[in-house]
Amino acid sequence: MSHIINTSSFIMMPKLLSITALLFSYNFLGDHVYKYVALAIILLLLANAVSHAGNGLSDGYGRAVLITGCDSGFGLHLAKKLDRMGFTVFAGCLCPDGPGAQSLIKEGSERMEVLQLDVTKNEHVNLAKDFVKANLPEKGLYAVVNNAGISEWGETEWSTVEDFQKMSDVNLFGSIRVTIAFLSLVRASKGRMLYVSSVFSFFNCLNMGAYSVSKRGLEAFADCLRVEMASFGVKVSIIQPGNFGSATNIQSKKTSQDIWDEFDGARKRIFSQNYIEIACDYFQSMCSLGFKDCTMVIDAMLHALTAPKPQTRYLLVSSVDMLFFYTFPYLPTYITDAVFNLSSMYHKRKEMLYS
Repeated sequence: MSHIINTSSFIMMPKLLSITALLFSYNFLGDHVYKYVALAIILLLLANAVSHAGNGLSDGYGRAVLITGCDSGFGLHLAKKLDRMGFTVFAGCLCPDGPGAQSLIKEGSERMEVLQLDVTKNEHVNLAKDFVKANLPEKGLYAVVNNAGISEWGETEWSTVEDFQKMSDVNLFGSIRVTIAFLSLVRASKGRMLYVSSVFSFFNCLNMGAYSVSKRGLEAFADCLRVEMASFGVKVSIIQPGNFGSATNIQSKKTSQDIWDEFDGARKRIFSQNYIEIACDYFQSMCSLGFKDCTMVIDAMLHALTAPKPQTRYLLVSSVDMLFFYTFPYLPTYITDAVFNLSSMYHKRKEMLYS
């Protein structure tokens, strides 16, 4: 059965928001030079949107895709979707006996292959590569989706070097490890490389230091790879989900008591237990306000895999948040830092330190 992918909204929404902002600027800027610059940018955005339009790959028969982190969330849903589209799917799972992996085996076609794949272990990656090479369909390995990831929150003074290393070993070095192993196969098919990042790669949010470090590094790696691979016809895309904590299994399970029990006397004098409890409740409540399903992310991944000209980045947030996140990386630091003064949680933190 053929599946035509229609995801033009991922092309047009950010462009339309940018064009709207620029039109507003165009009407109110007094200097003619600035008006002409704004108009030129508007025309470039429109041209870019048109160039990315069009139907792409309609089915995946004869092509293989490797996906990491298929135990739950984005990876699980994408594996099932690609299997239905005719792709041969190599679904990397941390726990091949777990419920997610077992559902892939039960519901998948004969093209679904579930592999045990811990992206932090060289031996797992090497064994996966050997298995994939031995079981490729006629058109080879078309894409690798680097989706495996973990998340944790906490201020820097609550953390250890090991906390940062653990986060980066999965989110950053895990993707690098998989990329180096499988890149030659994707290059041979002139295929696609996808990297699941986050808005926290550029949004320097309180309590997300270790996670942001891993995702910012991942995007730097993917950006360099995109430039290198362009000569070989390989396309590299970055997926930037917003708040999808409720739709995935990536939310931290750490409680306020867990955090407090790890503190020594000095940190307990700075960060009160009451503040830790309030911060933990705030974090959990913010996660619960996010998207309840993965549809937006899966559709973006499908566009990145099947469109003739995929985007380099897919910013996946609500329509209300789109303009904010789309412009945030270009704002001066004094403005981006001042954003946190609008948060009631930020004010509570300042009041409760040393209390």
